[in-house]
Amino acid sequence: MTIRDWEGVALIIGAGDIGRCISDYLTAKSPNLNVVVCTRNLTNNKEIYLDLENDHSFASFENKISLFKKPLRLVINTSGFLHSNRVKPEKRLSHINRSNIIKNFSINAIAPILIAKSIEKFIRPELPFSYASLSARVGSIGDNRLGGWYSYRASKAAQNQFLKTLSIEWSRKFPLSIVSILHPGTCDTKLSKPFQAAVPKNKLFSPSQSSEYLINIISEQKPSDSGKFLGWDKNIIPW
Repeated sequence: MTIRDWEGVALIIGAGDIGRCISDYLTAKSPNLNVVVCTRNLTNNKEIYLDLENDHSFASFENKISLFKKPLRLVINTSGFLHSNRVKPEKRLSHINRSNIIKNFSINAIAPILIAKSIEKFIRPELPFSYASLSARVGSIGDNRLGGWYSYRASKAAQNQFLKTLSIEWSRKFPLSIVSILHPGTCDTKLSKPFQAAVPKNKLFSPSQSSEYLINIISEQKPSDSGKFLGWDKNIIPW
């Protein structure tokens, strides 16, 4: 099965640089997919409103999905939180505080599994289905050599555990489903902008580059690949 063969609805969660590029790529490459962006910053009436930190918003999100006449085939969560004007990644233990931890976990760990909970009732067991969520290599406990970034690392590691567990449950309920945990590489986005100085030029990807790598992985995966933590280069990342 390739992207061009998919028919039905594809939901892209998050309207950042990668989310928009994935939406554009799928729209161009897969004419049989109805690609819909889900975000709290709506730009047109074709998008679905979703606030990942609001439970009532998830209920509205489910109602919107129920209105589609075509089956749900693909959901890609591109949301993520690393920093804001008020919150910065912790360089040392003394920088840690409860509110920063909660903010990171809310978006990076809790939201992806709540998305899965919302879409589960729309998965058809007889059809191939893919749910992919963006993680990060720094969420790997085995690959942690530099330290720092406590909340971001821990929240991504928590997402990995949530989705690995999900892949086991869905393999029983939906034998044709695939859960993908993907590291997109370091992309030239607002999220990574303050931390790009040490990134080699050939390892700093444009959002469109990264989007193509990610879609290629999703398109090539089989149900037996469900639950793997993979980098943009298709290599397995240690938990």
